[in-house]
Amino acid sequence: MTSHRTPDHRYVVVGCGGLGAAATYWLSRAVGGRVLALERDALGHDHGASQDHSRIIRYAQHQDVYAALAPAAYDTWRDVERVSAQPLVTETGGLVIEDVEARKFTDTGSRNIGGYAAVAHRQGVDFELLGARSVMRRWPQFHLHGSEQAMYQRRSGIVDARRANATHVALARGHGAEIREHSPVRALHPTAGHVEVVLDDEVIRAEHVVVAADARSNEVLDGLVQLPLTITQEQVTYYATPNLLDFAPGRFPVFMWHGAENFYGFPVHGEVATKLGQHMGGHEVTADTRTHEPDPLRQKRQEEFLAEYLPGFGGPELYTKTCLYTIPPDHHFVLDTVRDAPRISVAVGAGHAFKFASLIGRILAELATTGRTRHPIDTFALDRPALTDPTWGRTFHV
Repeated sequence: MTSHRTPDHRYVVVGCGGLGAAATYWLSRAVGGRVLALERDALGHDHGASQDHSRIIRYAQHQDVYAALAPAAYDTWRDVERVSAQPLVTETGGLVIEDVEARKFTDTGSRNIGGYAAVAHRQGVDFELLGARSVMRRWPQFHLHGSEQAMYQRRSGIVDARRANATHVALARGHGAEIREHSPVRALHPTAGHVEVVLDDEVIRAEHVVVAADARSNEVLDGLVQLPLTITQEQVTYYATPNLLDFAPGRFPVFMWHGAENFYGFPVHGEVATKLGQHMGGHEVTADTRTHEPDPLRQKRQEEFLAEYLPGFGGPELYTKTCLYTIPPDHHFVLDTVRDAPRISVAVGAGHAFKFASLIGRILAELATTGRTRHPIDTFALDRPALTDPTWGRTFHV
């Protein structure tokens, strides 16, 4: 099936989750109409990685490439808030807590307090280093053992994922973009002058296509590039804590816990409940084999962690939700244009992109319209060894 008409859309975005919705907005803001976003499911669905109320946003990073992007990420979210009057970022302060005793025989790379502090020094990020007693004096909600070390950064907080996606979509429509739900893309066929986007009942010709399909990236890119992606099914649990005042955003920070297992938690936000998840605790799946059933082992693991270290945080389980991480072997983003098909750009979030989502959308818009960006993204190139060398192995964050 082919199409011979003039392209209706200069730009097509495949996928309308966090990164795709942001790209659709920033493209439509740059060029007006003739931007089309194609979403396989319904907007706001829970089959991917961008649903739910909250994601951690932070200047504190253990790798320079992300710390260098963090100021622009904050600025970009503030810009979206300015033009929409929607509150998207809530600064709560943030703790990185490391159980040094539990991790002393684990190769954590730079994902430890020393690594965070070194990056913060190099990037000019203000922070405080705290021992276990200092943490408990300031936040008596924690019950620590004494071997823990912590880093506090006051500008850390929460970005509201659900509201952010809806805001990007609404703003894009306001700039003339068309957004179609229930429109899976079956193939992309690049030609000398355009890209044919194959749907079930139509072929659309576009000048440039942005692929933000995350766990379905290889399906969409079939025949163009094959990415060595690992997909895991992760989950978070909301607890109907009776201690609302103790865990209000003004009294309790977002936190990341690096110990025998790695957890991350939120104060009461989005629901009248606290939220806890385990980083990289899930089993491998595909976009089709994943389920929406919580893993009882991880639920139990979280309950044991809370009973030991944060006893007031828990309460009756409100609900547990599953989501997907789509992870390249080096755990870095993919953010690049396909070398042999320069009218196609690709973004993969690697399970930790939402804090940068609007900025990534802006970068994708720049790549699509000008072929370049001022932001440092070389680390995320498609031709890096982690994506091209089959012997690379995995270096996931631990």
